[in-house]
Amino acid sequence: MPELPDLEATRSFLNKQLPGVRIDQAQVLIPFVIRVPKEDFVATMEGNAFGDTSRQGKYLLIRLESGHVLAINSMLAGRLQYCPPSEKRRAKTCMVLSLSSGHDLRYVDLRLMGKIYLVREGGLAEIPQFAEMGPDALSPELTEQVFAERLRRHNGQIKNILTNQRFIAGIGNAYSDEILFVAKINPFRKRSTLSDDEVRRLYRSMHDVFAWAGPLIEEATKDELPLEEVRYFMRVHRRGGEPCQVCGNRITDITAGSRVMSFCRHCQT
Repeated sequence: MPELPDLEATRSFLNKQLPGVRIDQAQVLIPFVIRVPKEDFVATMEGNAFGDTSRQGKYLLIRLESGHVLAINSMLAGRLQYCPPSEKRRAKTCMVLSLSSGHDLRYVDLRLMGKIYLVREGGLAEIPQFAEMGPDALSPELTEQVFAERLRRHNGQIKNILTNQRFIAGIGNAYSDEILFVAKINPFRKRSTLSDDEVRRLYRSMHDVFAWAGPLIEEATKDELPLEEVRYFMRVHRRGGEPCQVCGNRITDITAGSRVMSFCRHCQT
């Protein structure tokens, strides 16, 4: 699942390629993913031009000359593809925008779980659950004090709270593993057992992890949008059985449902 650092790299890439580029043709190949009628989508997109791209939580927000916003929530397997029109279309290509730059912007989703909305600027609250999101994890308004205050409103295991988009938006399974590892906090710890010092450490570890991961992903994304997440540098996530980079003990992977949780039993007591 694309998370905050992945989407930040995608945002940066799109802002280098799209502003001012016009959409010559819009094709909806799998209408279920597009949350507006196909005819309305095509009529609005064709002839329109791109503005800037921003991000809120796990949503990419691509602004258009007409005053609309293309809001993309990729969910587990959705990916944007920026490629020449001659490139063979991949399975489950849901949308193709043919651009005046001579490229295609495509949306591919092998699980068909993602959602694409087209709303007016100022109408993002119309998107289901958008208004219920907590502050973005990189928002300047999310100070250490605000983080701690919001955290106190939630109960349960700290891993589940970090991935709850109503707490803060943008963190998923992979980066919650990395943040908890850097903070030296076990993912099964109950929020109520965390000391004030551990809460401060958690907040600072979140920023440290994003500051570390962001440039690595942006470097890997500078020439093209990858169809898989860039995860080669992860220290614990899906590293089960490998030695911990800090203590040398083996990292543990635990599968819960469709999610793999990874941590070091020695470092994260």
